[in-house]
Amino acid sequence: MNLITPDSGLIFWMTLIFAIVFTILAKFGFPIITSMIDKRQESIETSLRDAQKAREELARMQQERLDMINEAQKQQALILSQAAQQRQALLTKSQEDAQKQAAQIIENARLQIESERENALRQIRSQVGELSVSIAEKILQRELTDPKAQAQYADTILSDINKPE
Repeated sequence: MNLITPDSGLIFWMTLIFAIVFTILAKFGFPIITSMIDKRQESIETSLRDAQKAREELARMQQERLDMINEAQKQQALILSQAAQQRQALLTKSQEDAQKQAAQIIENARLQIESERENALRQIRSQVGELSVSIAEKILQRELTDPKAQAQYADTILSDINKPE
């Protein structure tokens, strides 16, 4: 028996055992193995489809997030613009109100000054009238007949009235 070349009986038994093992495996083992391989392949394909769906969903969500950020920035700009417009309108209105109030205060002060001036003129007229009556009364009491004496007497009375008391 040569170690390199097998004997014909050995080849027969090896072929017979191989055929029996192959038949048993083909009948029972290969269907189980192929079904497991098919299930595994289907599981991998499902996982790949799910991963692709997840990637697409993630991309869609990122786009939605970017759209929301852009919309928020637009709204922020609009709100800031409106706030600036409202601030400007409020400042303008406040300035107009302040100018109206200042004009009203000035007008009231002018009217009050005019009223005070009128009152002062009335009082002066009244005092002049009273003074004239007083002078005439005193002139008449003395019954001065001389016009120079009357004028001198009137000047004396006026100087007496102008002296502080």
